[in-house]
Amino acid sequence: MLKNLYIYRYRTINFLKTFFSQIILILVSISCIFPLVWMFSAALKTQQTVFTDMSLFPKHPVWNNFVVAWTKANFGVYFFNSLFYTVVVVFGVIFIGSLAAFAFSRFKFPLRNFFYILFMATMMIPIPGSFISLYILLTKLNLINTRIGYILPQINGGLAMTIFMLKTFFDKMPKDLENAAKIDGCNKFRIYLHVALPLAKQAIAVMVIFTALGVWNEYLLAMLVLSSKTLMPLQRGLMVFQGSHMTEYPLLMAGITITIFPIVTIYLLMQKYIIKGVMAGAVKE
Repeated sequence: MLKNLYIYRYRTINFLKTFFSQIILILVSISCIFPLVWMFSAALKTQQTVFTDMSLFPKHPVWNNFVVAWTKANFGVYFFNSLFYTVVVVFGVIFIGSLAAFAFSRFKFPLRNFFYILFMATMMIPIPGSFISLYILLTKLNLINTRIGYILPQINGGLAMTIFMLKTFFDKMPKDLENAAKIDGCNKFRIYLHVALPLAKQAIAVMVIFTALGVWNEYLLAMLVLSSKTLMPLQRGLMVFQGSHMTEYPLLMAGITITIFPIVTIYLLMQKYIIKGVMAGAVKE
């Protein structure tokens, strides 16, 4: 009887913990999702009904708001600019960062630890803190208001974290795999390409997601470097559009929806890799 009472008490406590935990998570989820739902809802309304129609999905949705935002506000140009910048920066960060991480992990060279710590120390410097020196450098190199002047600083800014994450994975790579690859005739680059990179695919997926999120949402550097509308990414273009159409809330909400839709989609499709990659990199065997 006493044993059954303890079992009942244990199950009740577990049930209550799970129940209240789920309630808290549901409330937090609603608080995060509701602004996105309201934004999409407002994008389907007119200027006259955006503050009077409280329904989450209007009876007569105005899909033309997205067309107007895409064409009238040049969101098509901004969108493909952001897509180009994101792809190039992600490729540059992963390629250069993975090569450097492999070198720090598997090669022995003078001052290796010093240079690694130097790279890691750059993560403590806030990005806006380097804007003055960065602007002077880009001006002297004639890279202001150019694509390359916007891309290179972002690649440089993403290297430290990428090297840190990938070096952890490469450190765990068994020496036997490397020796077996050498016996098969692989040089150092082929070992990196065919052995090390496949083993670190979870960490690479994490860095792809984080880097893509950072580039897609970047605004301050674009404001500093780019002044031509044909070169602006989405976030910079959105602020230009807001300055011209601040009171046209449905068009503004349509523009914001266009801005966040691709990156939210990518995040939802690849979110499982974030926890796997971070946990795998945080625990050494």
